[in-house]
Amino acid sequence: MSTQVVRVQEKGQVTIPLEIRQRLNLKKGDLVTFVETEDGVLIKPAEVIVSDALDEIGKALKDKGISLEELIERGREIRGKLIEEKYGIPDTPSR
Repeated sequence: MSTQVVRVQEKGQVTIPLEIRQRLNLKKGDLVTFVETEDGVLIKPAEVIVSDALDEIGKALKDKGISLEELIERGREIRGKLIEEKYGIPDTPSR
């Protein structure tokens, strides 16, 4: 890992050094996420954050013994009940 210093511009903009953009495969228009830590700010490609979040969700489900299929089915059941309660449309299985 290298340390590079860049200047903050008038509107708070900074340029991510080319070497780091290439290593992270960042292109024009990509989203990055700023994560505040005790040591400073961590900048991560947004897709990494999403991937990390999905991994955490997957781990939590596995720890509770719930499969992704069970979670999806439960969501369908809840959605069906909500539609029936709110709009009076009976829940009919989509299969």
